[in-house]
Amino acid sequence: MLGWVMAMAVVAGVQAQVPAPDPADPYQWLEEIEGARALDWVRGQNSRTLAELEADPRYTGLKAEALAIVDATDRIPMPSLRGGLIYNFWQDAAHVRGLWRRTTPASYRAVAPVWETLLDLDALAAADKANWVYKGAQCRWPDYGRCLVSLSDGGKDAVEVRELDLATKTFVADGFRLSQSKQDVAWLDADTLLVARDWGPGTLTASGYAFVVKRLKRGQDLDQAVEVFRGAATDVSATPTVLHDGDGHTAVLFVRNLTFYESEIWIATPGGARRLALPAQVNPAGMVKGQLLFTLQEDWASPAGPFKSGALVSIDAAEAARAPDALKPRLVLQPGPRQSIEGVSPTRGHVLVDLYDNVQGGLRLYVLEDGRWQGQAIALPKNASVDVVATEPTSETFFASVTSFLTPNTLWLGDAGANARPVEVKALPARFDAAADVTEQFEATSKDGTRIPYFVVHPKGMKLDGSNPTLLYAYGGFQVSMTPAYSGTTGKLWLEKGGVYVLANIRGGGEFGPAWHQAGLKTNRQRVFDDFAAVAEDLIARRITTPRRLGIMGGSNGGLLMGVELTQRPELWNAVVLQVPLLDMLRYHKLLAGASWIAEYGDPDKPDERAYLETMSPYQALKAGPNYPEPFFVTSTKDDRVHPGHARKMAAKMQGLGLPFLYYENTDGGHSAAANLQEAARRTSLEFMYLTRKLVD
Repeated sequence: MLGWVMAMAVVAGVQAQVPAPDPADPYQWLEEIEGARALDWVRGQNSRTLAELEADPRYTGLKAEALAIVDATDRIPMPSLRGGLIYNFWQDAAHVRGLWRRTTPASYRAVAPVWETLLDLDALAAADKANWVYKGAQCRWPDYGRCLVSLSDGGKDAVEVRELDLATKTFVADGFRLSQSKQDVAWLDADTLLVARDWGPGTLTASGYAFVVKRLKRGQDLDQAVEVFRGAATDVSATPTVLHDGDGHTAVLFVRNLTFYESEIWIATPGGARRLALPAQVNPAGMVKGQLLFTLQEDWASPAGPFKSGALVSIDAAEAARAPDALKPRLVLQPGPRQSIEGVSPTRGHVLVDLYDNVQGGLRLYVLEDGRWQGQAIALPKNASVDVVATEPTSETFFASVTSFLTPNTLWLGDAGANARPVEVKALPARFDAAADVTEQFEATSKDGTRIPYFVVHPKGMKLDGSNPTLLYAYGGFQVSMTPAYSGTTGKLWLEKGGVYVLANIRGGGEFGPAWHQAGLKTNRQRVFDDFAAVAEDLIARRITTPRRLGIMGGSNGGLLMGVELTQRPELWNAVVLQVPLLDMLRYHKLLAGASWIAEYGDPDKPDERAYLETMSPYQALKAGPNYPEPFFVTSTKDDRVHPGHARKMAAKMQGLGLPFLYYENTDGGHSAAANLQEAARRTSLEFMYLTRKLVD
């Protein structure tokens, strides 16, 4: 589905957790992820659910359609740029785990590029007898000859890191190799890494992330690494970042994440790391022409003048290292009240900004001239999502993706240093017949009077008689914006069959900047749930649908949203899909990475915040009596971010209450609940089979 992710400030290591027993929780045994009793329960529920959904004669067709889309070889090979070459990670039916590969710019523009394979994940997994999932690569500056490849067991956030020689396409004998952990790694120089990971007892925060950064030299064992930065066990994490620009400037930053949103940013100097006098809610966004870029998530009364929340600012890196207490920021861009910065991408000498206006994308280009940032719009298709997907510090080349609900992705190639319109270089073929559909944007009024925009994708000439099977999707948290995007599987399995798709831009997201997100934090979170219900009520008032034909879906934080809507407003829905959900909000902070999200949800150990969480936590709110719709829980045993115990326990509680539900737990897949395209196609097919039975039949 569109955008179902849990926003994460860091990606780091897994800790085995054995939570203290809670006598008031009869289903806590399901929190033992690999426990024999728990896995027996999972297998029983999987068997029951698969027998029901896969037995439907329509399921085979849905799965075949989904597989044809995800395995299609005419997809756009999305690029990344390194040293003037185009890199891409590719999966299809013949390469289930995937190929990491590269080609030249000229070859990439051809209909059938000639690719050089750098790493074959299927071959590696077979050789290692391991369930490897590719989690990205960091390549050494400035030659890019060696890369640190992250390999995950089954899709977990925890990874093993190995050094790959791109010339020989082999892992370096006696090269860098870091054992499995949730870890952040950065090249400091050709023979030195900065590493934040589990260094042993007392080096992880309550969230399970590292707070100690060490310098690791080539040839050293992990226990020989030298500490260079330390946060505190009460933090969320500490991470290293090494920034380069095309003029040869380098800046080494250490980010101490005090909470999910508040941080201290330190810069390395010859005299040691020094803290920059920045506000607590600020995010690094790269470097260009010696200027460090930051987005502000709160107002900043700086010595250079006041800046508003949501702004993009720059700071001279050399001056910051010399005088970190006397920063002189420059304004790059201040978004308006219905705008948001969705991406910042430095090139050789410019800054590209994905700027959205009322959830419609646009691209702007900025350059520093005579001490001031000057900006202009870049001409790309309108009424669509626009996102830069690739730049690099040593060139002005950029790639941007343009898409909408009904228009397949197109890839545009531009030159930030030339005053020329980008050219289209790749286009995704249509995956479904969209000729009969149209997209409209409406607004609902939430309980407190706030206007909530939402998109409706529906057949032209749709009858307004409440008979339309409708799927409503939202996320509503962590300042993650839900923007229009093309989904071949949603189009083929739902829209093409006459369904209506709705995307709600509720508070908690970032569609209108930090304030839109912050309006739904902690004890104000009921606003998020009210926004979602208001969109549903508006759909019903417009007679687009009725509760009998209305289903909802959300993943991760969106799965929490689904759980709340299931328990607070059961009369509004006939289908609820909860993907890798948070549901026990009184214990979430004790499970895996949960403690890192206290700044979003509140602290169950603080009486006032616990009092609110008790009123909305779906696991506790579930009770006998209400006429709940039959929900579908989807999760993964290998999810080491949102504990599968959330979905397990709520499903088991429904079982104990004699309430109907469906449950599917993929044994692989991590937080995406799918380790490869084939698993993703199966999960999607199961979800739409469920939705078809509930909303169409």
